[in-house]
Amino acid sequence: MNGQCCFFTCRLYEYHFIDENKSCRLRNSTQNQGEAWIGLNNNTDGNRTWHWSLPGVEYIQNDSSCNLNERTGKEPPGNCGRKRYDNGDKKLADVSCDHTMWFICYDEKKADKKTLYLITTLMNWTQAQSYCRSIYTDLASGLDQVDGGEMKDLINSNGGSMSVWVGLFRDSWRWSDGGDFSFRYWDMQLFNDEQSNKTCAMTLLNRSGNWSSDECDKEKPFFCYDDKLILIKENKTWEEALDYCRKYHRGLVSITNPYQQRWAEVRAKNASSPFVWLSLRYSCTLDLWFWVNDKLVCYEKWGREGKTEECGRAVGMESGGQHDRWFPLSGAKWAKNKEERRTRDRKADQLIIKQFHD
Repeated sequence: MNGQCCFFTCRLYEYHFIDENKSCRLRNSTQNQGEAWIGLNNNTDGNRTWHWSLPGVEYIQNDSSCNLNERTGKEPPGNCGRKRYDNGDKKLADVSCDHTMWFICYDEKKADKKTLYLITTLMNWTQAQSYCRSIYTDLASGLDQVDGGEMKDLINSNGGSMSVWVGLFRDSWRWSDGGDFSFRYWDMQLFNDEQSNKTCAMTLLNRSGNWSSDECDKEKPFFCYDDKLILIKENKTWEEALDYCRKYHRGLVSITNPYQQRWAEVRAKNASSPFVWLSLRYSCTLDLWFWVNDKLVCYEKWGREGKTEECGRAVGMESGGQHDRWFPLSGAKWAKNKEERRTRDRKADQLIIKQFHD
């Protein structure tokens, strides 16, 4: 595709730590050290909503595959999802999160062309989630992962019958901006979801940023954010998008970890073009892919075809796909021949480097 035009996204979220003690409801109380409010609070009507553990994967309430009334007689009811596989019969159930069983991890890096791993160690749901996030990406989430072909092969290769945790949970916590982002980072040694008087969430600055909850009228420092991830609903070439974002915002988006990818995926769903531009570009002069803000390419999410090391290529993230993967597209207006493209590429490199250092 030559001279590809796409919508594009400018910047990501900016977070600001406010070192002033305030309560979630702006009432007076005592100062708390090492804790800061975040915008998550417990829905007091007790209405729980199902989420997939992997951020950005949407739970569809009316999907016929999500029948959660399939517990066996020995399983206590609860707020975590387990999947039972029995010779092709696949049943979801809402089981107590303290129950222990095997579980399925998802790895988006596709090591050895695999994404799913069966862990045959008995853990409760929270322990399983922590394990998957530390070793892989997360618990298997979404029906594409939980009921897909790779899962079927994995189950059949391990006997064809088992019950396992998957990345499904429900809670009554809601974000103050109305967002349905499913990421949770509770410190399970300190957090108790049944404490009805502790309905505001805080991050524990002295415990690796894990979360707990407290009474909302206590005073603590707090975090604010500016939503700087803006979908520009105009079709432009990559070079035009780069210039636009630098002129009116702070630059095209760079994505360096899976959580930034999830934020970008949410915005990209509102695009009418098949792709949205990111700031990742291939340079023939430097012979590498690089983010134009000089960040290292440590995180990648390429489509099945992988990278294309070719002059003038830039990354478009698919906007309507189920996995929002990256694809190398022609980012420049088309040049007539290979040498002209290389010349244009060298000039673009020099301009990008100059703008960055300026």
